[in-house]
Amino acid sequence: MLIASWNVNSVRSRLSQVIKWLEDKQPEVLCLQETKVSDKDFPLKDFKNIGYNVKFYGQKSYNGVAIISKDKIGDTRYGFNGELNELQISEQLHSQKRILSGLINGIRIINVYVPNGSSINSEKFNYKVSWLATLYKYLVKQSKRGEPTCLLGDFNIALNDDDIHDPDKFTGGIMASEVERKMLKEALGSRFIDSFRVFEKFSGHWSWWDYRNNSFELNKGWRIDHIYISNNLLSSLKSSVIERSQREYNQPSDHAPVMINLDFQENLVEFEDEDDDIFNL
Repeated sequence: MLIASWNVNSVRSRLSQVIKWLEDKQPEVLCLQETKVSDKDFPLKDFKNIGYNVKFYGQKSYNGVAIISKDKIGDTRYGFNGELNELQISEQLHSQKRILSGLINGIRIINVYVPNGSSINSEKFNYKVSWLATLYKYLVKQSKRGEPTCLLGDFNIALNDDDIHDPDKFTGGIMASEVERKMLKEALGSRFIDSFRVFEKFSGHWSWWDYRNNSFELNKGWRIDHIYISNNLLSSLKSSVIERSQREYNQPSDHAPVMINLDFQENLVEFEDEDDDIFNL
């Protein structure tokens, strides 16, 4: 079972590239971040035409997440209120579409687009801290169901110095601060495993390169796109890769897809199909 994550930096701008990649790689699941499109304008038919089901949770021009799957997506949960009582979530956290989950073949897929935070001393950083604190509560609540879980997306955090091309320069700043790393590690707890580090222990592997300063050409990147799996999936994990070649396209996203292969089998549960264009938010 191939499960992938990709911050596409506008699904409509990268649609032909994403469709071609899906046709070439044939993953069972692809999670997109930064789709940047309202739900009514999501290019649903393009994915259905190549045999994929889609659930999406978006907004115009900003943010947005989607789950694309060959199989049915059951028990879809939109936003933090998919798990938490509304009283536990601020209105500001409700307004940005950054988290979406569903059950696919017995695995809970949780797709996240963590806020960037802009800079350490900004209001956007305070928002990121609040968002990560709420993610912790969300994952605690979700864990009580005991579902095999894949938590994936653009985390906008390099969890360790090995995840940055120049840690001496960037550690302590945005996406590599002690606060961000501590909060993400607390959210992951002892339950989640970084799938990429199961196979690759060393630095030099990036998933994001800034558009500026020839960062891709000079290979000055960060690994901020992660796929975490729950402990009960570790024995099923066969590989974890970064599809770097997708960053080489003309006018690409600044992120490359990341993908794992799971040899996982479970009795499948049939779910009632949901209308892709109607959401009970």
